[in-house]
Amino acid sequence: MTPSGRPEESPPPHPSPGMPLLDTYRRILVIPGAPAFSSAALVARLPISMLGLGLVLLVSEQTGSYGEAGAISAAALIANAVGAPLQGRLTDRFGQHRVLPATAALFGLGLALGLLAVDQNAPTPVPHLCAALAGLALPQAGSMVRARWTHNAEPSMIPTAFALEAVLDEVVFIVGPVVVTFLATMVNPYVGLIVAGVAGISGSLALAVQRRTEPPSGRARQHESRRGAMPIALLAPLVGAGVGFGILFGAAEVVTVAVAEDAGHKQLAGVLLAVWAAGSLIAGFLVGARPPAVTPLRQLRITAAVLTLSIVPLLLTTSLPLVAAALFVSGFAIAPSMVAATRLVEQGVPKERLTEGIAWFTTGLATGVAPGAAVSGWVVDNAAPSWGYAVCLGAGVLAMAGSWVIRGSRAVQ
Repeated sequence: MTPSGRPEESPPPHPSPGMPLLDTYRRILVIPGAPAFSSAALVARLPISMLGLGLVLLVSEQTGSYGEAGAISAAALIANAVGAPLQGRLTDRFGQHRVLPATAALFGLGLALGLLAVDQNAPTPVPHLCAALAGLALPQAGSMVRARWTHNAEPSMIPTAFALEAVLDEVVFIVGPVVVTFLATMVNPYVGLIVAGVAGISGSLALAVQRRTEPPSGRARQHESRRGAMPIALLAPLVGAGVGFGILFGAAEVVTVAVAEDAGHKQLAGVLLAVWAAGSLIAGFLVGARPPAVTPLRQLRITAAVLTLSIVPLLLTTSLPLVAAALFVSGFAIAPSMVAATRLVEQGVPKERLTEGIAWFTTGLATGVAPGAAVSGWVVDNAAPSWGYAVCLGAGVLAMAGSWVIRGSRAVQ
């Protein structure tokens, strides 16, 4: 961060062209404790991709109503969006080792009560409130692990560390839905959510006990007379861009399923979405190995534009092979966008409020998913399925607008 508190304008350091790709990752993974806290956070955030889908699978099976299932799932997702910044603030103030066990316990309690409410056919809004408690307390391991990287790694290693976590996010969103769907449909409707709960609680506790790599909390910063102000001029546009990205992601999932069904191959919808995630995973790996020689702000603007433009071919074809190719190309812009946005937060917010700052961006993402799914579903029902991608296009424009509102010279006030 510059003396004025705004994001750095100089390009980030990056490896020499002759350095093997894996050497960049080897540099960060030899940091004492890094493999342990990154692995624990990976397990802890599996419920992010399992909770909503698991609730839909369970409730629709028990009640026969997808409307009821969607409402209960939405309660969890909305509560999660509300709870993320609050958890971030509490974590920065009291420390991960205090907040994680408490949120893990509340998450487990809400999930257990929700399963019981569904099993006993409890009246509305009891299941919704239980799901909301689980969503509100869902441990925010993603923002916490990034705060640990910032505390433990040298500045030149941060882009690679954030890229690694972006790759692991894609692993979460590839593995989680597959696991919860398999368990709910092939074993028992309750088992998928039980496994999600166990993963969230065990991963959170494993992260909490790793005190040596934990960033100092606000209470530990006795030399600080007051907490630094949050840079609204930076965070507000970033949250807006996050909402755009979230709408795009939520809409793309619904529309891709509809396009596959319209083509007579609904069973391939998961494959198409996996191809999309694979493109993001590959791009995240490459960005971590060779951080771009541009500022995070410019990187976000470029990748948001690429992601938006990559939606255009999806409006023009119903051929599933072409849809798969377009989604694969589109995926290459996702992880680099997330890395750039997180880097902007890391550079622009006060260090003692980093977890909260990252949580605000992820709240924007979470906030956009449900409206994106709902609006695109309406478009699919009232027009050709592929026209649902127009919602993704509009969301991409919103994300681009958010990135261009940020000005490096006055990003922090």
